[in-house]
Amino acid sequence: MVGAANIDLISYVPRLPKLGETLHGSRFHMGFGGKGANQAVMAAKLGGQVVMVTKLGRDVFGENTLRNFETLGIDTRHVLFTEEAFSGVAPIAVDPQGRNSIVIVTGANDLLTEGELEAARPAIAAAGILVCQLEIPVAVSLAALRIAREEGVTTILNPAPARRELPREAFELADIFCPNESETELLTGLPVGNLEQAEAAARALLSRGTARVILTLGDKGSLLVGEDEAVHVPAVPVRAVDSTGAGDAFVGSLAFFLASGKALVDAMRRANRIAAISVQSSGTQTSFPAASELEESLLR
Repeated sequence: MVGAANIDLISYVPRLPKLGETLHGSRFHMGFGGKGANQAVMAAKLGGQVVMVTKLGRDVFGENTLRNFETLGIDTRHVLFTEEAFSGVAPIAVDPQGRNSIVIVTGANDLLTEGELEAARPAIAAAGILVCQLEIPVAVSLAALRIAREEGVTTILNPAPARRELPREAFELADIFCPNESETELLTGLPVGNLEQAEAAARALLSRGTARVILTLGDKGSLLVGEDEAVHVPAVPVRAVDSTGAGDAFVGSLAFFLASGKALVDAMRRANRIAAISVQSSGTQTSFPAASELEESLLR
């Protein structure tokens, strides 16, 4: 897992604030976050052997993040520190329907270098799956994806946070390109209001060089689109309490199940179920279920 580690600062509000508006929240929660860290923690909680590559500030947030990784059994050989920036933070507002608004201040994450990625090459080469996102500099994510391709490692790129443009190489180096609806709309300029539109948008992403697209669709599940296939995997209906981190729960679970040898559609089905469990609790990593909390059939 090559990506960002942040501290989530979560406020629960009666509704998401308008521009310039101040709201009184009902409660506050602080937790470990960052898309890379979240996805690593999800895979580790399911029993995966996870190596995390990230950079933290030499501050209380960074020290606590390192301890959290160690407690969960994540390999921290490539969790690095800097004195030049604070650890990343993410203030989050969550409304009663579980919808959220997030501001990310990436801090130390921006200082991870391509040279430090090269030092992690042996760990990447030994992996079954490499996962990257876009909360660290794109050049660094591309360096990780290049190393994985050179070493014959399957790659997943989760293009989040959303952005309008990505270099073509980002698509070409991704064996699985895994955006959500808003990220897909921003990248393609196409609507994703129903399954037909979602498939058309996914095919637009395929044309840029990725091998397969898995589009996450919230309460509609996920959609796999390849050159000669399109498979919709429905979600498990649940009452969402907090959707923060649901996409990370899906991606981390998907990586775990694929590394465990599951077929792609089967891995998606299982990852859908894990994500559905996560939205029924508050917080991000705290909402991710551990293997001991799951039905044996889900992990078998």
